[in-house]
Amino acid sequence: MKKVILILLAILSISYVINANNKKESVRIPDSAIRFRVLANSNSPKDQKIKEEVRDIMQKKLYNLLANTSSIKDAREIINENMNEFNNILSDEMKNKDYSYKIDYGMHEFPEKTYKGVVYKAGEYESLLVTLGNGEGNNWWCVLFPPLCVMEAEEQNTSDITYKSFVKEILEKYF
Repeated sequence: MKKVILILLAILSISYVINANNKKESVRIPDSAIRFRVLANSNSPKDQKIKEEVRDIMQKKLYNLLANTSSIKDAREIINENMNEFNNILSDEMKNKDYSYKIDYGMHEFPEKTYKGVVYKAGEYESLLVTLGNGEGNNWWCVLFPPLCVMEAEEQNTSDITYKSFVKEILEKYF
C-alpha cells in the first residue's frame, strides 16, 4: 500500500511540474513600479547591437544609483536628479552613431512581453525611456523599482536564474 501511495504521489508531482512549466503565468507589474525601456532605431543587427550597448551602459549607472533604494519616492527623486547625467552618458555613447536619441521620464505605453513563461501585460507605465533614432525597432525593458532589472544586471552572467520565482519574491517583498 505504501508503494502505491508513493507512486501516486510521484505521478502527481511529475504532472504538477510538467503543467507548471507549460502554463504561462500572467503578471501585471504594480502601478507603484518604475520601468526602464530602450527602443532601438530598427531591427537591423547594427541597431540592435547599439540598443544592447546603450542598455548595458545605462543599466550599470542605474544599478549604482538604485541598488539600495527602498521606496518609489526615493527612486523617482534619484532618476529626476540624474537626468542630466543620463543625457551625458547617452551623448557620449551616441557620439559616433548615425542617429539621434531621446531620453524621457514619465508615463509611456508598453507592449505585452513574455519572459521565461511569464506574460507581462501591455499598458501605460511610469518609466525611463530611451528612444534611439526613429525608435522603430524591437525594445528591451525591465523593472527599475522594485529593483528587478537592477538585480538582473547583477546576476546577468548566471544561467540558472528562475525569473518567475524571482518576480514573485520581489513583488511580495515590496507589495
